[in-house]
Amino acid sequence: MRTVAARVCRAALAAGCLGGGALAQGALTWQQIRERFLAANPTVQAARLNIQESKAQEITAYLRPNPELTVATDGTQLAPSQGVWRPLAGTQVSTSVSYLHERQHKRELRLESAQKGTAITESQELDTQRTLLFNLRNAFVQTLQAKALLANARENLDYYDQELNINRERFRAGDISQLDLNRLLLQRVQYESDVATAQVNLRTAKIALLALLNDRTPVDTFDVTGPFEFSEAVMPLEEYRNMALEARPDLKAAAQAVDKAQTDHRLAIANGSTDPTFSSWWTHNPSFNNPFDYNTIGASVSIPLRIFDKNQGEKARTQIDIGHAEQLRNATQAQVFSDVDSGYYTLLNALTLLKPYKATYLPTATAVRDTMSYSYQRGQAALVDFLDAQRDYRATQVAYINLVGSYLTAAAQLNLAVGREVVP
Repeated sequence: MRTVAARVCRAALAAGCLGGGALAQGALTWQQIRERFLAANPTVQAARLNIQESKAQEITAYLRPNPELTVATDGTQLAPSQGVWRPLAGTQVSTSVSYLHERQHKRELRLESAQKGTAITESQELDTQRTLLFNLRNAFVQTLQAKALLANARENLDYYDQELNINRERFRAGDISQLDLNRLLLQRVQYESDVATAQVNLRTAKIALLALLNDRTPVDTFDVTGPFEFSEAVMPLEEYRNMALEARPDLKAAAQAVDKAQTDHRLAIANGSTDPTFSSWWTHNPSFNNPFDYNTIGASVSIPLRIFDKNQGEKARTQIDIGHAEQLRNATQAQVFSDVDSGYYTLLNALTLLKPYKATYLPTATAVRDTMSYSYQRGQAALVDFLDAQRDYRATQVAYINLVGSYLTAAAQLNLAVGREVVP
């Protein structure tokens, strides 16, 4: 007597044989699907462009103030002097250069703030990937589940056809009536319906997966492969929590936001300081009485008097922003623990349901079906009991496959909560 667990394993593997064209193209594993997704998904690409924009802002933040060049003239004659027109004789030419010197490391602090903004953007991009990969993993699991259900439906149909062939021979031999044979034939429509429904569900799952990949591959030539099973190995909850604290990119971004807020506060304090402007000039003044005083140079320092404006508003705002960022970090950490706990217990619940199915219900359903089939073929069981055993076996098989799918979805949820793949 074959075990149902073995049947389900074969069903998941046999589902890879759906269509010769699909295998000709090669069924994609989860790692290949993941790589294609990260390379082609528009949302992921848009998030990566945000990083490039943030790095461009670093260049702007670190720019030095530009020096200023001033050229001035004065003393040009507008009318003849003593009947002589000499418009340039008394013209004074003055050229000056000035430069604003930023004190208190303003430029360095602007760059530091921009770099920390880039680090936050990078963490946010990883968090976007984390969420999108969860959706991708769910679509991948649903495709594997649809393949397993289709393979199981076909196997059940083949098994039932064998039963029908045996009972047709019994009808010819006079062991069963035409009514019983007709009832057996009518029952076949349920198996055909299961196959048709499974085919539609598989196509729908593939279409959803291709949409996430931004792939225009025809559905009939697209296929995936991977283990459709569960593992009973689960680590303690505290280990998953510690992993999440280290790996969650949104928590990292929240901590980086606190660090950036502190830098912005230091920049606000620096912006409250006075920046002097240094100037130097050269003047050509031929109108001086001193014939040796035609060309002169000079220098000056201009210091703004910041009596009323010392950037008090920005200092207060950035100080408040530090507390705001700290509260958001604490809220994110609490959400991390909530996500991990929820994913962990969802996974445990799926395992709790799967274990008795694998150990008891599947073997029992198989034994009841095979026993009733054997008994009915020898006239020792009623037709209704035979049909009930077939229905119970089919329902138990479908329930088990759906539970495995729920387990894999719960595993994806826990991976999402932790921030990396901790459950394969």
